[in-house]
Amino acid sequence: MTRNVSIIIPVRNEKDFIESTLDSILSQDLEGIKVEILVADGLSDDGTREIIQEFAHENSNIVLIDNNAKVVPNGLNLCIQQAKGDVIIRMDCHSVYPKDYVLTLVRALDEYNADNVGAVIETIPMDNLPKSEAIASVMSSFFGVGNALFRIGVNKVKEVDTVPFGCFRREIFDELGLFDEAFIRNQDDEFNARMIKNGKKILLIPNVKIQYYARQYYKQVSRMFFQYGLFKPLVNYKLRQVASVRQIIPVALVLYLLIMLLVSLFWISSLWALGFVLCLYLVFLLIGGVKLARFKLKKFLPVMITIATIHFSYGIGYCKGMFDLFFIKSGFNRTVLISR
Repeated sequence: MTRNVSIIIPVRNEKDFIESTLDSILSQDLEGIKVEILVADGLSDDGTREIIQEFAHENSNIVLIDNNAKVVPNGLNLCIQQAKGDVIIRMDCHSVYPKDYVLTLVRALDEYNADNVGAVIETIPMDNLPKSEAIASVMSSFFGVGNALFRIGVNKVKEVDTVPFGCFRREIFDELGLFDEAFIRNQDDEFNARMIKNGKKILLIPNVKIQYYARQYYKQVSRMFFQYGLFKPLVNYKLRQVASVRQIIPVALVLYLLIMLLVSLFWISSLWALGFVLCLYLVFLLIGGVKLARFKLKKFLPVMITIATIHFSYGIGYCKGMFDLFFIKSGFNRTVLISR
C-alpha cells in the first residue's frame, strides 16, 4: 500500500540553507511512499525564492506557496490546507535529514500507533570557530536546555510532551484544528500540548537524527530564546497548564536577581543574598564550561557566555511575555516579527 506524505516547510530568507535541505529531502529512500513537498516562502528577498523555483522547475512534486504573513504558523497552515497526504511531516530549513528520515517516521507512526513522532536533534556548528562550536554544544546539553530530550537525546522510544517539527497523522489537524497563528514562536509546543490534552500520543524516536545548524552568533541565540520565552506564557495561559521546572528555573533566576536589586535600594544588606546566588550561578557556569569545552581553552569562555545568554534571554522573554499577556493583551502576539 502506497502512503501519501506531505512535507511542509516554512521559510523566509534562508538562501544559505534551503538548497541543502531540499537536496536531503529529495535524496530520501522512499519505499512505498509518495511525497509532495510544499514550501511556504515568507516573501524572501535574499534569493531563497529563486532557489526554490529552480528546484520546483526540475521536480514536479515541489510546490512553492506564497506566505504573505511572513511568519511560521501561517506558512504551516497554508501548506496543510493544500496538502494531499494522509501523513504530514513538518521540516525546518536549518536542517539536513538522513536518507531514512521519512521512512522511519512514517513506519513509527504505524508501529507504535502514535499520532505524532519526531527525531532527536543533533545540533552542529555553523563553522569551526570556538564560538560556533560552543553554541552547538550548549544547545545539546543539560547546562543549556535542561532535560529537553529531543535536544540531549534518548536511547529508546519514549513518550514525550513535544518533538521537533513532527510527523503527524493528517486527521489530527482535522480533529484539533491547525497551528495557532498567535504563536510566532512555540507553535509546536502549543499544538503538541493541545494533542496531549486531547489524549493523543507523541513519541520521540532515537534511531534517526536531524542535523540542525545552530545559530552562529550570540545575538541570534539571544533573540531565539527570548522569543521562546516571550510566547511560553501564552501557551500556558491558553491551555491552562503550568510551565515545567525546566522552563521556570531561568525565569526564577531573573526574577530573583531583579527583586534583590530593587530591595537593595532600601536594604543594602540584601546585596549579600544577591551576591550568593550570583556566585552559585557562576559555579554552575564554570562547571558547564569545563564539561563542554573538553579542555579546549578557546571554547571555555564561549560556552559560559552561551549558557548565560540562553538562560537570561529565555527568562527575560518569559517575564515580558507574562507582562504583555496580563497587561497588554491586545497585540501581544504580533509584537515580534521573526527575522532568521
